Amino acid sequence: MDYFKHLLYDYFISLGMSSTTASYLNMLALFIGLLILVFIIDFIVRRILLTMFSKLAEKSKSNFDDIMVKNKVFRNVAHIIPLIVAIEYVPMVFLDFPYWENIIEKTLLVFGIILTLRIVRSFLNTLKDYFKTLPRLKDKPIDSFIQVFMIFAWVLGFLSALAIITGVEFLQFITGLGAASAVVILVFRDTILGFVASIQVSINDMVRIGDWITFEKYGADGDVIEINLSTVKVQNFDKTITTIPTYALISDSFKNWRGMTSSGGRRIKRALSIKLSSIKYLTVNEVDKLKNIQIISNYLLTRQNDIEKFNTTNNADKVLLLNGRNLTNLGVFRKYLETYIENHSAINKDMTIMVRQLAPTSQGIPIEVYAFSSDKRWQNYEYIMADIFDHVIAAVPYFDLEVYELSTGVLESN
Repeated sequence: MDYFKHLLYDYFISLGMSSTTASYLNMLALFIGLLILVFIIDFIVRRILLTMFSKLAEKSKSNFDDIMVKNKVFRNVAHIIPLIVAIEYVPMVFLDFPYWENIIEKTLLVFGIILTLRIVRSFLNTLKDYFKTLPRLKDKPIDSFIQVFMIFAWVLGFLSALAIITGVEFLQFITGLGAASAVVILVFRDTILGFVASIQVSINDMVRIGDWITFEKYGADGDVIEINLSTVKVQNFDKTITTIPTYALISDSFKNWRGMTSSGGRRIKRALSIKLSSIKYLTVNEVDKLKNIQIISNYLLTRQNDIEKFNTTNNADKVLLLNGRNLTNLGVFRKYLETYIENHSAINKDMTIMVRQLAPTSQGIPIEVYAFSSDKRWQNYEYIMADIFDHVIAAVPYFDLEVYELSTGVLESN
């Protein structure tokens, strides 16, 4: 080893050069030789590793090794051996220049830390991509956990690099930073909040990738496409992207539609306001006329018989319709709607079906349809609901009822 250290030095001296010049030229020549050696070793090791693991990945049934190749894990690992060679031979190159030897060694050690971080990052990215291929994990906030590990790794690497540069022992350096912990917490406030939120979101299963959420505060209404440490990305139905702070998911209120999408139907809850002045008792002739409506003809026949028996038993004076029991056009209409909804092919019969009367308002008396469509897709759901209410609105006049409409004050011409 000593022979190579002074081989060129002695040659330059023999050429009549001064000792200083010979030392600089010797150092420069050795440095160039070391660079060439490092690049050759790096090329050879990289080619061997990439070839070997690429063939292994092709033969393996698991896609984990394929993802490792894709994320350049082996390419980064291949740089370790050339780095070790460089660190080993730097003292020989800078034998007569201890100042530069110290700087180069520190530079190589810092580069080693950066290389380690790159290896860790590529491996974590491999885990992230692999976990997303697993059905039970693909909707979990894997990005958040990977980012947390990377933040800790980067902080640790940064502190290690500072310890190397300053020449202070790592533990002593960390102890000295204790007084600055408050500043560190302040700087990484959002990151810490995001980390805590990510854990709570994952443990409580509040949001998954693919969930439809509505977050009015941030104007978000669409599908969750990404969950990471600091933000949640929502693709709205108009294809815009809304970014929400992760910690907002636990500090603010939002709506997750997962329960609806995993259920047997999507809720229809819409009311139609009937004009109060159009509600009345039905005469026998009017009831007989309504019996022509097939889906309620049996109901009307049964109800009419029951009412007649009651009125006869109680001697009700039917000269005035108010006396005794009577059918109303609104009640028959409500029964018609309920029967119509129950027989509708697009309604889930295993879920709640109800047509109810709400409290009267200045805009009339609302008749609300409450049911669940079997098809939960937005476009089809809107079509089903529109189809139902097209029919409902068109059916109103058959019961001598009127839909309430706010008067515009403009007289219509005949």
